[in-house]
Amino acid sequence: MTADDGGAGDQRTGVDWGALKAAAVHAMNNAYAPYSKFAVGAAALTADGRIVSGCNVENASYGLTLCAECALVGDLQMTGGGLLRAFYCVDAGGNVLMPCGRCRQLLYEFRAPDMELMTTQGIRTMDQVLPDAFGPQHLEEPQ
Repeated sequence: MTADDGGAGDQRTGVDWGALKAAAVHAMNNAYAPYSKFAVGAAALTADGRIVSGCNVENASYGLTLCAECALVGDLQMTGGGLLRAFYCVDAGGNVLMPCGRCRQLLYEFRAPDMELMTTQGIRTMDQVLPDAFGPQHLEEPQ
């Protein structure tokens, strides 16, 4: 599946990428982006089958802007927690966006082991978009 195949489900993993894109577009329509004029929406499928979403929320101080991925993780936690299986992010035109490094790290923290992301190059695993990642497992004390 490529980034342009937003309407089909993935037979292999059961992910409905079209539904995730639609949820991301819906979230993007709620973005608060008066400064950059760059609305972003994100949606993800959880391991238990829910779809969570978020949009960017800017702030006049710029540095306090919340990315759509941050809002999505807040939605994940507010609706029962869990792990993310699949992720889709869009701009105002519905075009696929790749999460920045900070947001990749955030998504890594809440990923299911087999998490996939829609990218401009098609579907990729979290390990492909954030290789050699640092995570909670690196903070555990040795036995």
